[in-house]
Amino acid sequence: MLKFFYNAAPNPMKVALLLEELGLPYEAIPVDTRKGEQFTPEFLRVNPNAKLPAITDGDVTVFDSNACLLFLAERAGQFVPAVHDAQQRGVMLSWLMFIASGIGPFSGQSVHFRHAAPEPKAYALNRYDFEAHRHWSLINERLATHTYMLGDGYSIVDIALWGWVRLLPYVLGTGDATWTQYPNIKRFLDLVNTRPAAQRAEALKTRHAFKTDMDDTAKGFMFPQNKRLPS
Repeated sequence: MLKFFYNAAPNPMKVALLLEELGLPYEAIPVDTRKGEQFTPEFLRVNPNAKLPAITDGDVTVFDSNACLLFLAERAGQFVPAVHDAQQRGVMLSWLMFIASGIGPFSGQSVHFRHAAPEPKAYALNRYDFEAHRHWSLINERLATHTYMLGDGYSIVDIALWGWVRLLPYVLGTGDATWTQYPNIKRFLDLVNTRPAAQRAEALKTRHAFKTDMDDTAKGFMFPQNKRLPS
């Protein structure tokens, strides 16, 4: 059976949504990053980068959320344009990689410097907040003229986006005003959330009680780079 290594962060939730959309049987294996479980020898054999999510299926191993999405969707022949549809595949790959290399990293750094980094952090927060807003503005513009990211058809690009959209007020630190600034993204989020698969994916978070305290032990696992800072 396919094994899905996950926690409740945006990137694993993308893969959870696709698994539910595809109706694939899978074993959900929680990995609690605040307890350092991502650094166990067992998990490092799955993903040497010690990040979530990852999947294994027999002798196949795939890590990185967008790689998992593309692998599963291509194998199932669902939620991706056909191989012979070069035009749509070009659009799909462009926006999928935009999420992988832009939305995810800049949103993640916006979260880190807004909510976790020690002072001084004004320069870094300004940079990543600016870039996060710039990337999300492009998504909002795209969704102003498209029901979904590729047009009328729901795809893995939307699934990849959904993982982060759910937390956008937290990512940007803008609370309810987020949806006034990005109304097309809110419309998209509400639309995807009506899907039964999205509701099942959200429910996956309740299957395991992940550690919520960001105590010194958790910080040591989550931010090992801080050991390099002068005491």
